[in-house]
Amino acid sequence: MHSDILRSKLEDKSAVVGIIGLGYVGLPLLVNNAMSGFYSIGFDIDKTAVDTINAGKSHILDVSSETVRELRDRERLSASYDFARLADCDVIAICVPTPIDNHYQPDISYVRSAAEEVAANVTAGTLVVLESTTYPGTTEEVIQPLLEKRGFEIGNDIFLAFSAERVDPGNKKYNTRNTPKVVGGVTQVCTDLAALYYSTALEGAIHPVSSPKVAEIEKILENSFRFVNIALVNEFAKICEKMDIPIWEVIDAAKTKPYGFMAFYPGPGPGGHCIPVDPMYLTYKAKEYKCSTSMIETACEINSGMPQYCVSRVSDILNTAGKPLNGSKVLMLGMAYKPDINDLRESPAVQMAELFIESGCDFSYNDPFIPQITCAGKCLKSAELNKFALNAADIVVVATNHSAYDANFIANNANLIFDTRNLTAGIVGKNIHRL
Repeated sequence: MHSDILRSKLEDKSAVVGIIGLGYVGLPLLVNNAMSGFYSIGFDIDKTAVDTINAGKSHILDVSSETVRELRDRERLSASYDFARLADCDVIAICVPTPIDNHYQPDISYVRSAAEEVAANVTAGTLVVLESTTYPGTTEEVIQPLLEKRGFEIGNDIFLAFSAERVDPGNKKYNTRNTPKVVGGVTQVCTDLAALYYSTALEGAIHPVSSPKVAEIEKILENSFRFVNIALVNEFAKICEKMDIPIWEVIDAAKTKPYGFMAFYPGPGPGGHCIPVDPMYLTYKAKEYKCSTSMIETACEINSGMPQYCVSRVSDILNTAGKPLNGSKVLMLGMAYKPDINDLRESPAVQMAELFIESGCDFSYNDPFIPQITCAGKCLKSAELNKFALNAADIVVVATNHSAYDANFIANNANLIFDTRNLTAGIVGKNIHRL
């Protein structure tokens, strides 16, 4: 039986693993598979990414070039843009982007394209796992029919499952290797083989569920929980500002309760490829079932309005100092969506930068991880962060709290500060304004 052969290959690690998509999700998975003893092939349509990996280099901060180079030298991994090589793989994991468009509609074109390549090249006895976060039903409604059209029987000839990525770029404690995995297969055999694969390739606990749909919606619940709570605390921040109450002190007080409260923090809005995106996949699918997602939609309204709110606060602070935003020098610290990474996906800092530029102010930014960026049609380079730059700015806006930023140095040299991340916590100064 195909399942027995694949099980044996997984147990003795003779299976060849293919990873489609070599970004923040796919490259760490590729490397971890190779480190665990599987020969691993990464696939991507981006020739630069493929060539970089084959040269023994990494284009992702969470994966070191030294690790890639060592695994390449040991002939444990390679990369390719020839999808015909999927025929050589015993396991195929799809790790492609699942963005939303300007109307908050899901774009699963990358998943569909990858699935078509798999269906065109896969051989009997292969396990196919979708890791890309998507709406419930995608595995069975999009990928399964393509495989069945080839004449494969799911659970007998081909094994199909869903196991969402849980990648948190920059997290020093949890990573691809040690984060638990939730696995749901189309059949019980599919679930068992997917669970076996992840248990041999990674070190985190494996939690099997009854179907791909359970695993798909579980991932959306994880990020919707965060999305809604971020919106709640952002709404509190606005109210507290009007009441002249420091929201950060309020949160510190609330989290002294040892049960029933989990601290979330305000900011210019959530970013990254998950939190601001995944809930929209559920909203889209829920309409098919005539279900309301009013809480998620309200949270989206609050969170998506935070960049504009922050720019308005800056305008108000400058007005109080007798300066209009138009023409003022604004230095923004941080472009990445979270500290100590170079990820710009859905970054609220980028949205703020666009609004600042459109306002007519003299805008500049500093980010130690992002040397240049094209924003609002302008090519900007990261400015050097020194006393002159801080003092020359009419206002300094902290948009990302990178660990490289010295709060005391900034506070001592800036004329005005609007701190959206509480970088200046504990520092007292009339020039400091916080979200």
